[in-house]
Amino acid sequence: MQEILETIMLICFGCSWPISVIKNLKSKTAKSMSFNFIMLIIIGYLAGIGAKLMTHKYNYVLIVYLINLLFVSINLAVYFRNRRLDRKRAA
Repeated sequence: MQEILETIMLICFGCSWPISVIKNLKSKTAKSMSFNFIMLIIIGYLAGIGAKLMTHKYNYVLIVYLINLLFVSINLAVYFRNRRLDRKRAA
């Protein structure tokens, strides 16, 4: 039951990341994005993945952690792209 609840939490939380990536791609600016926030989320997902690996719980929850980490990492790449576009516009 614990793993089901953890998965539900991760899915609910993770649904926001693809939406955020699309929004940030369309906006073409990093002004509404926070590098520190993105890194904090990445560290949190890495900690969750680390906990699963340390306890040898290789199940579907680990897959959800990895999918969420992927989308947050894409968001980080979009942040750097948008920051570059902001600098280009400013110059």
